[in-house]
Amino acid sequence: MKTLLYYILSGFLLAFAWPTNGFSLLIFIAFVPLLFKNYNLVKHGYSHTKLFFLNYLSFVVWNFISTGWLYYSSSFGMLFAVLVNSALMSLVMLVVIKFIKKLNFIASASLFISLWLSFEYLHYHWEFSWPWLTLGNVFSESISFIQWYEYTGVFGGSLWVLLVNIVILKSVLLFNQYKEKAIIYRAIFKTVLLVGLPIVLSVLIKPSTSTKSYIETIVLQPNIDPYEEKYNLTDAQIKQQLLEQVMPLLKPEHRQLILAPETVFANGTEFKSYKYSHAKDFTKQVLLKNPNAQILMGISAYELIRDQSQLTLQSNYLRKNLWYNDYNSAVFQNKDTLNFYHKSKLVVGVENFPYKGLLEPILGNVMLDLGGTVATKTTQANREVFSTNTDLKVAPIICYESVYGEYVTNYVKNKANVLAIITNDAWWDDTQGYQQHWSYAKLRAIETRKAVARSANTGISGFIDRDGSELSRSKYNTKTALVEKLPIYTSEPTFYVTYGNVIPRLALLLAGLIVLFSITRRR
Repeated sequence: MKTLLYYILSGFLLAFAWPTNGFSLLIFIAFVPLLFKNYNLVKHGYSHTKLFFLNYLSFVVWNFISTGWLYYSSSFGMLFAVLVNSALMSLVMLVVIKFIKKLNFIASASLFISLWLSFEYLHYHWEFSWPWLTLGNVFSESISFIQWYEYTGVFGGSLWVLLVNIVILKSVLLFNQYKEKAIIYRAIFKTVLLVGLPIVLSVLIKPSTSTKSYIETIVLQPNIDPYEEKYNLTDAQIKQQLLEQVMPLLKPEHRQLILAPETVFANGTEFKSYKYSHAKDFTKQVLLKNPNAQILMGISAYELIRDQSQLTLQSNYLRKNLWYNDYNSAVFQNKDTLNFYHKSKLVVGVENFPYKGLLEPILGNVMLDLGGTVATKTTQANREVFSTNTDLKVAPIICYESVYGEYVTNYVKNKANVLAIITNDAWWDDTQGYQQHWSYAKLRAIETRKAVARSANTGISGFIDRDGSELSRSKYNTKTALVEKLPIYTSEPTFYVTYGNVIPRLALLLAGLIVLFSITRRR
């Protein structure tokens, strides 16, 4: 029973460190109870299978408390995310456990750190992607600690967390063996230094938020219930609601950027007939009142396919000899141009069928229905940036895409100087889900040093400056429109934008080398 308490304690420490209600500094000791018991139980020949399930218990506690809000969109989706992600975390620990007896402490600790970072990196790239619990995300409400993310991204935070936990673990093991107070004093000194120095550095490199270039920005929050209203209201009704919100705020001849949420026009528009749609009419009426307006909004769209040679794995069957590509798209309209961007980081099981070619013949279509069309979305390869004939270059980031740091940097590499996030966070009710999603946008601001404008159907809409500080924000479950002078920063790309996730790539290499060394060592 005492052993179980160590693992449960780690689970609670990880969960209670998590934003937005948590206390982030707890993360620096969260792994210590779990690692301490793993280390000792392995040395005493404890079964690897039992150790896997003990670690699994710890990670289930963390995953459930931190992301259990997924239940409000799908009970199956929540169970899948919690149980499978916890199992993957436990597999990382199992690999480390299997090599502990072959390696000294430094090597086994290095293997743990490098494998964990590699696991987090995997979650950014495979089709079961779920990077929500990347350890570096834990500081999204402690932005004064992490201004150096402009160099490392969130993986720098993950490395920081893991290093501090390992240093404390080593001190605990030494004290447990020798019972000398000097070990405690040295541990306190090392911990203060390891935690304090990055925070001091963060304070020193915090950038100025003064700029001479702004764009007056309006973010609309229509507050439409996606379960009861969104797919029951017509696009004509949605258009009228949006016009009622935005028209009083338009200033003829002033330069204004207007954001409306992800798939706010949800009835489904065929691209061929877009010019006759209510979405198009909405932008037309806005531009009649203010010809200098720039409008970015979300639509649900599709294109029909009759030629089988044009099908991809993302195409959906409709009926004999007829298929369609389904899109979650952003539309950018001004008086001169009309552009589209298609969401390309998709929600697992809702917008994409992971490894569809392999799994669909076995499982059938098991995608989750959240009220809209159940279909695999079609993506695009490039990160489109919407440009105007002024200095404004807008990154259209749709919902889940804002969780991916290196992905967002690709917009900035394409010259974006404003990050515009359109989303629908109403699926999760009044829980930590929409709050965490808003909070993670601060990380993207710091990594890229660009200001963020965010339009949510409900949840939190608002504005974030390039240091992660909030300029203004909306309240949950409120129909509103916010206006802010959004800074336009044209400085050189940050180190992170230029080089991306260097840390996990090096970690992947290190993990491979340590495993290879441990396997061949006896020979």
